[in-house]
Amino acid sequence: MAGLIPQSFIDDLLHRTDIVEVIDKRVSLKKQGNNHTACCPFHEEKTPSFSVNQDRQFYYCFGCGAGGNAIGFIMNFDQASFPQAVENLAKDAGLEIPYQESEAQAKKNSQNGLLIEALESANKFYQSQIRHHNNRAAAISYLKGRGLTGKIAQEFGLGYAPPGWANLLTSIGTDGKQQRILLKAGLIIEKPQNKTQTKNQSQTAEQQYYDRFRDRIMFPIRDSRGRTVAFGGRVLSDEKPKYLNSPETPVFRKGSELYGLYESKKSGEKHDKLILVEGYMDVIALAQMEIRNAVATLGTATNSTHLTRMFRQVPEVIFCFDGDKAGNAAAWRALENTLPLMEDGRQVKFLFLPAGADPDTHVRSIGKEAFLGEVNSATPLEDFFFNKLTQDLDIGSIEGKARLSNLAKKYIQKIPTGIYAKLMLNRLADLLGVSVDSLDQLFNGKPLLDSTRSNSVLESLNDKNIINNLSSAGGNRQGFIGKAEELKGYRKPASLKAIELLLRNPEIALSITKDLKPLHAAEDEGRKLLVALIEMVRNNPKTDTFSMLGYCYATKLGGRLTKLLDSEKITPVEGLEKEFLQIIDNILSDVTQKLELVRLKTELRQKVYPHSRNSI
Repeated sequence: MAGLIPQSFIDDLLHRTDIVEVIDKRVSLKKQGNNHTACCPFHEEKTPSFSVNQDRQFYYCFGCGAGGNAIGFIMNFDQASFPQAVENLAKDAGLEIPYQESEAQAKKNSQNGLLIEALESANKFYQSQIRHHNNRAAAISYLKGRGLTGKIAQEFGLGYAPPGWANLLTSIGTDGKQQRILLKAGLIIEKPQNKTQTKNQSQTAEQQYYDRFRDRIMFPIRDSRGRTVAFGGRVLSDEKPKYLNSPETPVFRKGSELYGLYESKKSGEKHDKLILVEGYMDVIALAQMEIRNAVATLGTATNSTHLTRMFRQVPEVIFCFDGDKAGNAAAWRALENTLPLMEDGRQVKFLFLPAGADPDTHVRSIGKEAFLGEVNSATPLEDFFFNKLTQDLDIGSIEGKARLSNLAKKYIQKIPTGIYAKLMLNRLADLLGVSVDSLDQLFNGKPLLDSTRSNSVLESLNDKNIINNLSSAGGNRQGFIGKAEELKGYRKPASLKAIELLLRNPEIALSITKDLKPLHAAEDEGRKLLVALIEMVRNNPKTDTFSMLGYCYATKLGGRLTKLLDSEKITPVEGLEKEFLQIIDNILSDVTQKLELVRLKTELRQKVYPHSRNSI
């Protein structure tokens, strides 16, 4: 990591950048009045709804809601991370980024550099052994038996860790310092007796440590820059386990790396999808068959980090699993982790192989074209989802439909707001035979009641008979009314609304007089971002909207703030400060009142409608 990018540089870069020039290099714009328009590059459309405002240095699509500043556009269009987007803009502007590196970061980077050097040295050692070691025949025979050529083996950097306890140790670990580096890199293991007693300085390296990998084919695991950060080893003897990965180290986190992603990018081919398989040999076997868009996790279930990395590269991910019970279970876990990331424009499919087959054997059996045909016709996420939920239900019965609704609710609510979420809700409504509006009400905590008074408990709060029922429960009538009305406020989080108001008029942050210390301990991403933006303005009263948006894009909530300048017109300009301060007051009081509100809401439901159910 090069270091932190100063906020002042980001602000200056945005002021130097013309968003029209940035976008016009990638999307052909047409001037129309004060704006520039085009068909949106983020969703399919025939009539242009994508608008770029040169005065505001802001883009917005009235069709899909995508919007932001120049940094945000590059992140979305180029599938780049925030630092990469800043680097691209800086390069176009002829500027060099003045990275800030703390003393601690400099020390960490130096130590990590030594680990990378040791891992690269180990990689060269293993590659030399597969060419020259006397015992290499078994390794070469195994790879040839799996259909690999020398060219593909060289491309993936395959090597060989020969039998013996100290081959790597004696080759690279020539002194105490290097041995400590090898230990920290996960390449050697400290012998148990040395962990419980003082080390004897006269002990040899072999007496203190031993090689982690022995008699195994070695698969180097590379990061996005092509640096070796870890290894996987496939045993050639009867030793267990069959596959062994490096432990986690300061330069390797198995839950975030994808095997084969670097090689896929290096191949130079332009892909619109990635195929996620289960093992090293699956990735390499598909590459051998000229299918260069396969990647694999490293012995862990697919998580949000893996998926985010893949979606930065392509809009479509294909999960490839065995068609057995274990494969179906793994596919469902992958689906659960995928739902929160299913933004509009992304697609996920599931390819289930015949029982007993894996991508390696299957592609060699049916050939490249047939395999790609199966990939293209794989089961869409929505089909797998509803097929799985309905397989043991009688959805022709009321009970079956109610059960399906309960099962589907918790999953569909994970999907980000957008067209895909609406389509999933439409699909469920069709299966249940109810209207989408009714289903949406139920999913958002508004049970449909057989009553002429109201369609929901919260909307019935003005009914005196209901409010008066609180006295028998010992409730505080006025307090209930006040708290419940607060619940009827913005459907979006208060912190997000406050951020939107602040982005429209940064100066209102200077009018805050209350102590914001309680918010510094907030775990909620919205509240943390709100405090950071307020402090930006306090530290520099000249901070403008686009500087703040540039900061927001480096956070998890960046993408949710882009509709503000074109769609958030509810609050008149003259009422911004008053509403902003009121929201700040509410957020501060919410820290201590949240549990009380939940209790009151629950009590209200129980006392007013004791026999009602919260879900269908």
